Amino acid sequence: MDPFDAGAGGILRQPKAVWATAGASVVAFMGIGLVDPILPSIAQGLDASASQVSLLFTSYFLITALAMLVTGFVSSRIGGRRTLLLGLALVVVFAGLAGTSDTVGQLVGYRAGWGLGNALFVSTALAVIVGAAAGGSAAAILLYESALGLGMACGPLVGALLGDASWRYPFFGTAFLMAIGFLCITAFLKEQPKPARRTSLLDPVKALGHGGLASAAVSAFFYNYTFFTVLAFTPFVLNMTPYRSGAVFFAWGVLLAVFSVLVAPRMQKRFGSLKVLGGSLVLLAADVLVLGYGNHTAAVVCTILSGAFIGVNNTVYTELALGVSDAPRPVASAGYNFVRWFAAAAAPYFAPKIEEWTDVHIPFVVAAVTAVLGAVVVLVRRRSLTYEAEELEPRHATEDGGTVFAN
Repeated sequence: MDPFDAGAGGILRQPKAVWATAGASVVAFMGIGLVDPILPSIAQGLDASASQVSLLFTSYFLITALAMLVTGFVSSRIGGRRTLLLGLALVVVFAGLAGTSDTVGQLVGYRAGWGLGNALFVSTALAVIVGAAAGGSAAAILLYESALGLGMACGPLVGALLGDASWRYPFFGTAFLMAIGFLCITAFLKEQPKPARRTSLLDPVKALGHGGLASAAVSAFFYNYTFFTVLAFTPFVLNMTPYRSGAVFFAWGVLLAVFSVLVAPRMQKRFGSLKVLGGSLVLLAADVLVLGYGNHTAAVVCTILSGAFIGVNNTVYTELALGVSDAPRPVASAGYNFVRWFAAAAAPYFAPKIEEWTDVHIPFVVAAVTAVLGAVVVLVRRRSLTYEAEELEPRHATEDGGTVFAN
């Protein structure tokens, strides 16, 4: 069945509960790149350095990484609906508080609380969408992936539009939109069945004892350092107005969405997951080197182009994390994300520090090296990563509620 079919069970004919959750997911993913075009404005408004402002990403993703051990524990006990509502409530509160910040320390702290809420929501949303969708999982998963891509693309654009008036407005805007999402899910989503087995806090860590899953997580750790060097450090290098920076990262997000949802699965089917991943990582390394050493026009072009490689990588890593081991998919995904999000926390902190210690080019050299290291792990550990990765068609999740949050 074509998931785009407007008939029963198609992507356009889903229950209100699915649309409510998908809509809130768009806003949740917007929150990742929302601050991107306004980082220089925040630094100016709060009289902070680039390294201090970059802590907005570090605190957000550090809490996100730690929360991966908690999300399954919570949702398996209170249910998916309550977990979504708890996450949304935390985002509303902390995003609103972020807009009232008078110091960069306050903003970083509120952003950490925002990260906890976002982790609880996003890590549960896919399982809820699949469980509530009509016509099987295919259309539901496509809808979720589309929400992810739309959120990643629109986040910088919304941040630029609201941030042009004041760097505070994007935070208030996010709180308002998430409050609407909270009301919609309260009204339209019924409680989902709880898992037969409760997840413990240590289950994701134990799952990393599988060599294939551990290899995927380590490779993704190196890759994520590159990814978030581009996302968190490049706005300072481009040094553009919020509108122009937002336009650049909107184009970046569009490429990310297109290559993640449409291109990557076709490439996997034709060439195999590991070859696609290794090649994309090497191309990403070359791209960030040109970004770091080229002129301003080259930096803009390479920033946008990196979205294509990041989109491909996100999809393939998701497939590996969910299919390379025999662990339950929610548990495998949590363990994988627990490792890789630490790099998302590290890159925004270290990139501007490396610039302070050396020059503006070296952070991109380091980012290129980490992308290559990710490819090396794939090459060296290819036998451990081959289980189900090459033989099966790409899959993002199944009805067992595997949480992605890998994009």
